[in-house]
Amino acid sequence: MADETPNKLVIAISSRALFDLDASHQVFEQDGLKAYSEYQIAHEEEPLAPGEAFPLVQKMLRLNSLLGDSVGVEVVLLSRNSADTGLRVFNSIQHYELPITRAAFCGGESPWRYINAFGCQLFLSNEAEDVRYALACGVAAATLVSNKSGNSGTDQLRFAFDGDAVVFSDEAEQVYKSQGLEAFTASERAAARTPLSGGPFQPFLAALHRLQQAFPASEAPIRTALVTARSAPAHERVIRTLRAWNIRIDESIFLGGLNKTEFLRAYQADVFFDDQETHCQLASPHIATGHVPHGVANR
Repeated sequence: MADETPNKLVIAISSRALFDLDASHQVFEQDGLKAYSEYQIAHEEEPLAPGEAFPLVQKMLRLNSLLGDSVGVEVVLLSRNSADTGLRVFNSIQHYELPITRAAFCGGESPWRYINAFGCQLFLSNEAEDVRYALACGVAAATLVSNKSGNSGTDQLRFAFDGDAVVFSDEAEQVYKSQGLEAFTASERAAARTPLSGGPFQPFLAALHRLQQAFPASEAPIRTALVTARSAPAHERVIRTLRAWNIRIDESIFLGGLNKTEFLRAYQADVFFDDQETHCQLASPHIATGHVPHGVANR
């Protein structure tokens, strides 16, 4: 079959992120692989309940009804299940009428090695080790750590991103961590006209921007927000960096260290990506949250 994905946004998702596999995983933890396999086969006609990333995936796939054939979104399933035990997962995909046709069932092995082969630009998983490998392969990736399914209650798909070590490199954050706030502020003021290097989510943000350009700005079904602990005067370098990249971001919120959670709720984020575990823990009861284990804060 010919390659149909070169101009599409391709997202890889683990089966445990897409569906609620907690009961199945508990069988595996308590009784081992054989009991897990028997359990999944015995229940393979019972649809799995949606997982925390399910609403996000639904919204992303709905974009295809608004986009032309040459662009759009594809979701690929990457799973540690075998094809045999994974039949329940595919049956659940069919039950919910999700147009997901590509998958890799890896029989207990990590599926990260297929991320580049599928051309994925984002990987969402509950397995932190797989996420770290994906980041090392140059793919935007996050460990879903929330207790909340992402659903803003609107048809518009709303992404929220932290800045340093997520959209941007961690070069400025390294200064902050090693020398403190005053040195960070002075450094960012001095480098205000020097664009930051891209972080792991820069290509994904650029891909979202390309999809947004298919619509008038006021009608785009995707909305993006930068939610950062930065404040003036460290804002200028961020704005000039996005301008240099020619990437539009719809909302930029400079919090100066305030808790991000209430702002994310006000923005009605479907999903939020941050490199700092503290920020993720605070947001996770309210917003679908992905921890990005990248940069100086995760060493």
